[in-house]
Amino acid sequence: MTETLPAAMTAIEITEPGGPEVLKPVDRPLPTAGHGEILVRVEAAGVNRPDVLQRTGGYAPPPGASDIPGLEIAGTVAAVGDGVAGWRIGDAVCALVSGGGYAEYCTAPAGQALRIPDGFDLLRAAALPETYFTVWTNVFMRGRLRAGERFVVHGGSSGIGTTAIQLASVFGARVFATAGSVEKCATCKRLGAERAINYRDEDFVEVLRGEGGANLILDMVGGPYLPRNIKALADDGRLIQIAFLQGAKVELNFAQIMVRRLTITGSTLRPQSDLAKARIAEELNEKVWPLLAAGRIAPVMDKQFELADAAGAHRRMESGAHIGKIVLKVA
Repeated sequence: MTETLPAAMTAIEITEPGGPEVLKPVDRPLPTAGHGEILVRVEAAGVNRPDVLQRTGGYAPPPGASDIPGLEIAGTVAAVGDGVAGWRIGDAVCALVSGGGYAEYCTAPAGQALRIPDGFDLLRAAALPETYFTVWTNVFMRGRLRAGERFVVHGGSSGIGTTAIQLASVFGARVFATAGSVEKCATCKRLGAERAINYRDEDFVEVLRGEGGANLILDMVGGPYLPRNIKALADDGRLIQIAFLQGAKVELNFAQIMVRRLTITGSTLRPQSDLAKARIAEELNEKVWPLLAAGRIAPVMDKQFELADAAGAHRRMESGAHIGKIVLKVA
């Protein structure tokens, strides 16, 4: 099924590895929905840290993925590929994609698409897929967070952080978050953190050890945080690593991990199979989307930028001043 579509579209291209200025609007041929895919007329696209890493040359798209940045979109279905059931032209949708989001049209595997939660416009819906897929798969599926456990998220005011705080809190965990300013700490507490730790003034290791240690830590900092996270964990604690903003290599004494029965794991979302992502989508649809529709949780929105000003959105993210999600307004 399809509708009358243009032959070309505007997209944001990474002209060469470098700073935000290398993001340029270009004309590209319209992508075609393949087997099991839908084509989405994009209204808005989320901006995420992996987009910045891709722009600088540090995070290449997986084989077969679009070279256009952008990992989450919201819009309306413009075409439906063979083998797709449950989606029709005109349906409002948000989706996780492996690339191609910074464009007027983008294909998405049908299993990674979700209906827009009740009460959401498309700008807010574009802020959902990347962070909610990431937090759910790592904190709940991989990390097995349970009610009553002490949960720590570093970078609590980021898109991932604000999502993790709300989800962990609504499912009954005791939430601790680190952030780098009074304003950001206040946001973390407003979202459900029992304690927000300003890492410029306090040592999160001492705070957590005073509470008996963390049962689960979600970290995107890496580098020097890794041995400190180990010290902050309670016995039988789990550390989930999802990024390495301060480096991926560190010297670590594994004796503590063995003696205290600690678990270190982690994942990246983008290279996972379509089937794995579809399974995450199914759990989100069942367990999380009703909470969004009921207003019990919501994305924290920072700023929106026009598609042509994707460079401005990247500058905002790299400044570290943002709280929550940055979104590109496409249509």
